[in-house]
Amino acid sequence: MWFRFLKAVKRREHRVAPMTWVAATAAVIYALAPIDMIPELVLGPLGFTDDIGVWGILAVLVVREHRRWQASLRA
Repeated sequence: MWFRFLKAVKRREHRVAPMTWVAATAAVIYALAPIDMIPELVLGPLGFTDDIGVWGILAVLVVREHRRWQASLRA
C-alpha cells in the first residue's frame, strides 16, 4: 500500500500538505548539516535523540498523509 501511495504522490494524484514538504526538507537538511543541537561526540548515544526526534516528526506527518490518501480512496 505504501508503494501505491508514493506512486500517487509522484503522479500528483495526491497533494501532500505543504507542512509535510517543509518538515521533509528540514529533516534532510538537518541530517546533512554539520551542526547538531545535541552533538554525538559530547554525549555519545544520547546525542542521537534530536536526530530521532526530527525523523520521528517526519514519520508522523508522512503517516498522516498516507491516511489522508487512504480516506480519499474510500470516498
